[in-house]
Amino acid sequence: MGTSQRVAVAVFTLPLVLGLSVPSAAAPPRVVELRIDGEIEPVMAEYVDDGIDAANREGAALILITMDTPGGLDTSMREIIQHIIDSSVPVAVYVAPSGSRAASAGFFILLAADIAAMAPATHAGAASPLVAIGGYSVTVDETMKNKILNDATAYLRSYAERRGRNVALAETAITKASAFTEQEALDGRLCDVIATSREDLLARLDGRPITRLNGRSSRLVLAHPEVIDVNMSPRQRFLAGIVQPNLFFILLLVGVIGLYVEFTHPGLIAPGVVGAIALLLALFAMHLLPINLTGLFLIALAVALFIFEAQYTSHGVLGIGGVVAMLLGALMLVRSPLTGARVSLGVALGATLPCAAIAIVLMRLVMRSRSGTSRTGVDELLREIGTVTVAIAGGASMRGMVRVHGELWQATSVGAIARGTPVRVLRVDGLILDVAPLEALSRDERSVRRNERE
Repeated sequence: MGTSQRVAVAVFTLPLVLGLSVPSAAAPPRVVELRIDGEIEPVMAEYVDDGIDAANREGAALILITMDTPGGLDTSMREIIQHIIDSSVPVAVYVAPSGSRAASAGFFILLAADIAAMAPATHAGAASPLVAIGGYSVTVDETMKNKILNDATAYLRSYAERRGRNVALAETAITKASAFTEQEALDGRLCDVIATSREDLLARLDGRPITRLNGRSSRLVLAHPEVIDVNMSPRQRFLAGIVQPNLFFILLLVGVIGLYVEFTHPGLIAPGVVGAIALLLALFAMHLLPINLTGLFLIALAVALFIFEAQYTSHGVLGIGGVVAMLLGALMLVRSPLTGARVSLGVALGATLPCAAIAIVLMRLVMRSRSGTSRTGVDELLREIGTVTVAIAGGASMRGMVRVHGELWQATSVGAIARGTPVRVLRVDGLILDVAPLEALSRDERSVRRNERE
């Protein structure tokens, strides 16, 4: 073996002898992206919390929350902020794309992040707490107002100071409902960076030193990151859809109509099952949406008017009143003081008119079925037609036989009736029928009708 060959063998075998390995290319840093798009409510909070927990388990380099929100519920906001604060992975909140906002609860979440970023032509702020009853903001006394404002500002200070934010300026978003453009927020130390896109933001954050809430410093390593988009699960998307005002209104009507059909037509089963499920889903949405009780009462009144329209002759007055009441109830049913979200006019009209028609038609069918005379046993023979099988001589004691419903009965008559004559049952006395010739009755009935016309 030549000298050059020995050197080559030594170069390749030395690492193996010493237990060394040839270094492999490092895996790219992973960035987990979540999205807050719309009102902040329990389903949205669950989605964000699950995403933060998953990113911590998988050891991501950064959690990026892209946000465009008008605000939302205080409890859901605090739940998200608590997960951001507790996260071992740094969290960046990015108000994007252009035209987006981080208003009200979104402003609190923006300031809670390790990195607060905004895209051009965005704004944040307007975080004054709203007290809402029945879907509408209400005025409270001065003491209660101060209590709410002081609680909100103290909560903001508890973490904003430790993030290095301008707390005095941030508090004006609560006390004066101030809002800030992206440049005003950057100049006022309410956000850390303005970025035109997600890629631009990650490039600006690569190598940036940050100080966590616990005081420990670290440096972000985001060179050529792998961005993982985390979307809502099918269950979360389903629940988020239920709390939309239009779908909530439709579920409410389907629930009411389904149970109404089952109660008026027992035994159908399917309408009752569908109605019960729809009503339970509507009840789930009710504790998340700002429901106006006046709207609920108007819808209940509308259903009652539809039923009365089927029972009484009102020449359409009750039916029209029910349609108007349901339309007004639908438009007043949901009203968010933050976003103005409500049931659209198109959905209200499209659901109200079929509901009115179904309720009125079903009730009329029920009333018609109940108006008929229910007869059982011998009473069922009244007004029935039979045939004389044994001639009736006439008189109470002179009985013959008639066949009715395939059965033979003893029968009497005022006059004589020959065998084979069709007769109608006038009265049942025990097991004896009192009959009269059908032809004679027909002449008498025609005579009565003629006299009535004259």
